[in-house]
Amino acid sequence: MTAPRITVTMPCFNCGDTVGRALDSLLAQEGVSFEVVAVDDGSTDGTGAVLAEYARQDRRVRVVSLDHGGVVAAANAAIGAARGEYIARLDADDEALPGRLAAQAKLLDRHPDAGLAGCRVRFGGCRKTSAGYARYVDWTNTLLTHEAISLNRFVEFPVPNPSIMFRRTCLELHGGYRDGAFPEDYELLLRWLEAGVRMVKADEELLVWNDPPGRLSRTHPRYDVDAFYRVKTKYLARWLAENNPHHPVVHILGSGRTTRKRADLLLDHGVEFAAYHDVDPRKIGHVVNGVRVLDRNNVPGPKDAFCIPYVASRGAREEIAQFLDERGYVLGRNFIPAA
Repeated sequence: MTAPRITVTMPCFNCGDTVGRALDSLLAQEGVSFEVVAVDDGSTDGTGAVLAEYARQDRRVRVVSLDHGGVVAAANAAIGAARGEYIARLDADDEALPGRLAAQAKLLDRHPDAGLAGCRVRFGGCRKTSAGYARYVDWTNTLLTHEAISLNRFVEFPVPNPSIMFRRTCLELHGGYRDGAFPEDYELLLRWLEAGVRMVKADEELLVWNDPPGRLSRTHPRYDVDAFYRVKTKYLARWLAENNPHHPVVHILGSGRTTRKRADLLLDHGVEFAAYHDVDPRKIGHVVNGVRVLDRNNVPGPKDAFCIPYVASRGAREEIAQFLDERGYVLGRNFIPAA
């Protein structure tokens, strides 16, 4: 058989209630040849039977069955069985919107220098009860260019994993998902960006990103906030060594307890803090572990300092970016956000 242009990889574990809808959304795709490699990760519900029935009815669906080993093993097994030039991802509780595969393949065709293409996604949860998650989705949808993705990589995961499509050559050069006490999808993106992989995003909603209570990002410790900050800090420290003209010295914007907890992870990587900078008069003038807390207005000019904002409250990131911009700081040259 002729190899399909695209392989969609789908790790599956106890998703019998949702995987049919996900597969239907894929099998309705038009305009490009594709296959679906669904890996049954030792499910104990009806997932295996659902997958077997779809494979029986449509030869584009191939099923790989494993003993339960977790999402990383399942995702890598799906990738290992892929035959396509382009490899895409869809989670078994999400849905591909019409035209997704063709649009992302066309985007990679138009950008031969890009190794990975994402897309804007539609939030599939309740915006009232999951307001923070919805705001995160809205934020990712503003990051469409490689530059925007790259310069915001240390804020949060800028390209939702279920939305990605990448060239097989990237996998061969830089490796697949790694298992460990960290979010494997975020680690892969940070690793590939560090290696120079360019990433773009389709400026249209091509995926419904659902938010069920059992989603792994809500339940597994590898996806908790501390795990995110540990892995991002490792890559941020290496990025600073390459891009901070004042390395290893940085200025930290923010001085609250949460800011310090997260920023202080950099100290284990040899980064030094010249000062914390804050707008709260109750904090200004304090000394924390030998580091002064200064008025933010006293931050040095861009020729004399490199700043890392670590304030994540709603609207704070934008306000700090404007503050630094007005003082001549350039994103990626004189500062990089990390919260």
